[in-house]
Amino acid sequence: MRIAGFASTTSALALACLLSSVAPLVAAEKVKPEEIIQKFAAKESEFRDVWEQYTYTQRIVFQVIGRSGEAEEQREMIVEVYYTKEGERETRVVSDRGSLSSVGVSKEDISDAISMQPFVLTTEELAKYKIKYKGEETVDELDTYVFDVKPAKMKKRERYFKGRICVDNIDFQIVMTKGKIVPDYRDNKFPEFETVREQIDSEYWFPTWTEADDVLHFGGYNSVHVRQLITYGNFQKFEVGTAIKYGSVTEGEDDPQ
Repeated sequence: MRIAGFASTTSALALACLLSSVAPLVAAEKVKPEEIIQKFAAKESEFRDVWEQYTYTQRIVFQVIGRSGEAEEQREMIVEVYYTKEGERETRVVSDRGSLSSVGVSKEDISDAISMQPFVLTTEELAKYKIKYKGEETVDELDTYVFDVKPAKMKKRERYFKGRICVDNIDFQIVMTKGKIVPDYRDNKFPEFETVREQIDSEYWFPTWTEADDVLHFGGYNSVHVRQLITYGNFQKFEVGTAIKYGSVTEGEDDPQ
């Protein structure tokens, strides 16, 4: 449990005394990087299963940025992840507005935006990556362990992550990811992104915000400045019999008799 504040000077002093008595023990039991990796990977495996139990909404914005620094083109999509009456988890695009002419947004780009976020590094995925401990860092008032991650070996037609992750030193869960999807292809480039997670259900850290702001180089003088923003909301844990309403559509309820 995290302590956000204290009601009185007395309680603060009491806590200070407690911390002073346990500090040597904590220092003596400093967690090794290998142990941290195993701990956060196990938590990621748990999170992946929990994530599959939730419905949510994604807002995905693709922009092409001009020399002025303002968006010249924009495409905005609203995506809903929901459960059918049969208990099947599905994804649907409920809104798709705008278009981009300077750069194409392929089906793979949309699929990556929907499914590659959040990047989840589970116990089963560890063998695919080389992970190097870089030290400790405070991120948004959280004390974290920092690791650099890159593919150990890339196979054709598979997507990987290359970048940096920050792991909360209390929950041993990934709270921030910064990097990009690899490999790049001649006609299909991926921007560097940053994903922030928040504690949604008082136990696991869910992605709530992903942003990319990068220049993609396609060879020669053909470069495009792009921005991408993905926000997540309306998290709801699915249970049998739960009615989930999207506009005039209701999933999870029996048809009226």
